[in-house]
This record gives sequence, C-alpha cells and structure tokens, in this order.
Amino acid sequence: MRLAGPDDAVALAALAALTFPLACPPSLGPEAIAAHVATRLDADNFARFLTDPAHLVHVAADEDTGALLGYTMVVLDSPAPGREESEGVAELSKCYVHPDVHGRGLAGRLVAAATDAAAERGARELWLGTNAANRRARRFYERCGFAVVGKRTYDVGGVPNDDVVMSTPVSVP
Repeated sequence: MRLAGPDDAVALAALAALTFPLACPPSLGPEAIAAHVATRLDADNFARFLTDPAHLVHVAADEDTGALLGYTMVVLDSPAPGREESEGVAELSKCYVHPDVHGRGLAGRLVAAATDAAAERGARELWLGTNAANRRARRFYERCGFAVVGKRTYDVGGVPNDDVVMSTPVSVP
C-alpha cells in the first residue's frame, strides 16, 4: 500500500475501467458506463488527480508483478451534498478493488489508509456516495464505520443515478 505517483496514471485508468462497471446497477446501460469511464476515469484525469495536493490516491499493488490491485481517492475539503462546510470534511471519492482479490480484506486496508491520511491532513469527517442499489458496497462501508446520512443524484454518462451518502468521523491515528 502506498500513495500513488504520476507514473501510476495509466495503470489507474485501466483498473478504473475494469472496476467501475462492477459498482454500477444492472439497469445502467453499457454506453453510459463507457462514457463515464472515458470522460472521468481516463489517464489524463488521473494524471491531474495525482498532481493535485487536494487529492490523496492510495494504491495497493501485487508484490511480485507491481500490477495495481486496488485504489482509493480522497478529496480534501470537499463538503458533503447539501452542506456548505468544507473545512475538515473530506470525500472518499473512489474505492475500487480488482475482482480477483474481492473478499480478501484489501478494500478495508485501503479505506483505513485513506481515512488515516485524511485525518493526518486535518479531516474530521469522511463522506462518500455509493449507488443506492449497491448493497454489497453499503454493507462494506457500514463495516468500515460509515452510516447513511443522506442521498444525492450522481451522473454516470448523462444518466442520473440515486446514491446514498454515508459518513464517518475520523481522528488522527
């Protein structure tokens, strides 16, 4: 587990293209998913994220091959939907793990690293949005200490989706 660097942008985009569709509801068409991946999760966007100090991207890589197995992205000073206060509030914008390693605890370790890093940079609260129909993700985030605090609409390739907003307090480890 480590903070990602600029050289990880292409590998992150490839992992995002593989993992993002797995979190989408079955009702969302492949065209919308492909459009979202192409415009929001491409290598150029990851390159920007990786050079912006307000974005903390953690990756987990295979010890033997170096291939990326999962990643998280925290956006510092990012208010939760419906709230104006951004100081001390961070968003867990992304948390994805390669399907070959689902169920092995990697996502939990990534969330813990992201939470610790956010707290070390002054966050007191971490929030996220996840599709309301994604029960597996919701159960996972609940195990990580998040609770549902609201809802939002999230656009995927021009298609509005219903998300739940979840939040957890954080403190410096």
